[in-house]
Amino acid sequence: MERALLISLSVSLALTVSLESGFFLLTGKRNKKDLLLVVLVNVMTNPAVVLLYWLAVDYSGFNWIVTIAVLEVLAVLTEGYIYKNRGQDFKRPFGFSLFANMFSYSTGVLLQMILR
Repeated sequence: MERALLISLSVSLALTVSLESGFFLLTGKRNKKDLLLVVLVNVMTNPAVVLLYWLAVDYSGFNWIVTIAVLEVLAVLTEGYIYKNRGQDFKRPFGFSLFANMFSYSTGVLLQMILR
């Protein structure tokens, strides 16, 4: 189980950082400090979300849909708060966080469906 968790943490972080950085660039943003902030914010939030998901669902038996919803909302709020307070060119930091997370999460789900 520990190996599966480490693989999940690694793959999820790599995909999330890649996808949300790509989303940042696709939205026309070019500020290098804000791009670095996107990377750092995801390095902080993604492993926590994945680990809490594993603990809540796999070890405690919580409902996976409710767990994902709660964890994603918390991630969006945390990231939006950081973008608002530390970012330079985020006009709608919570909106950016919401759409970046939706893009990243839905792409991850699509990849899982394709690879199964």
